Amino acid sequence: MNKTTKKVVVLPCSGIGKAYGALARETAYELAERVRPGVTTLTCLPLLVINDPAARKLVTENPVIAIDGCPKECAKKSVEALGKEPAVSYQAIRFYTAHKDLKPEGVARLNEAGQKLAMITADELAETVDRLAAQEEL
Repeated sequence: MNKTTKKVVVLPCSGIGKAYGALARETAYELAERVRPGVTTLTCLPLLVINDPAARKLVTENPVIAIDGCPKECAKKSVEALGKEPAVSYQAIRFYTAHKDLKPEGVARLNEAGQKLAMITADELAETVDRLAAQEEL
């Protein structure tokens, strides 16, 4: 892993009541807690919606990975509303289409397949996090 110079902000959608929203959140937790702790940090959409100064600063001063649970792209659009483009943006269904044997189900808590998919996805995003933290081009 390259020497990091920036935090990488992972902004998952809130996705309440939707399996892909839960997948977005679980993937973000896996990135921040297991795959790249200390390099990644999380923030949530409600803080951006209420214009929280610390959340705004975090998002505007660091590269952001937006992970959305549906085509409405609330996470991506929240970053754009601050006048910034996410460094990368994903819709969680993309993770499932790459691993169709792991269908996420559940809304408050993912099933075993969904948890495994979140872990695999976070592992796959590790290189992207490393490149963003080192301020490399993607």
